Amino acid sequence: MTRNVLGTTLQACSTDPLTGFTRNGCCETGPEDIGSHTVCAMMTEEFLAFSISRGNDLSTPRPEYGFPGLKPGDHWCLCASRWHEAAEAGYAPPVILEASHERALDIVSLADLKYHALR
Repeated sequence: MTRNVLGTTLQACSTDPLTGFTRNGCCETGPEDIGSHTVCAMMTEEFLAFSISRGNDLSTPRPEYGFPGLKPGDHWCLCASRWHEAAEAGYAPPVILEASHERALDIVSLADLKYHALR
């Protein structure tokens, strides 16, 4: 059983848009996922702008990669290190704890994730 940060069964993050390192809707991870796409978060305008400022444009559609571009309100599996960087800068998007993979805890604390949990 794949577990989330709360120690229960990992839930899906999003199927529209389809997210996940393997594009199965879940924030699962494996050896190929060097970015640890394990934090399920709800996109905000502030985070999307922050991500662009760090060189990762998540807003612009990239049809050649099957990427629709994200908008505020979308759920997406983020790299745990990018989420942590955004949190430290004051731009952390809200987290869906039940859909965030337990491996996120290798990089970010459960306390930080809970503080930013989607309510």
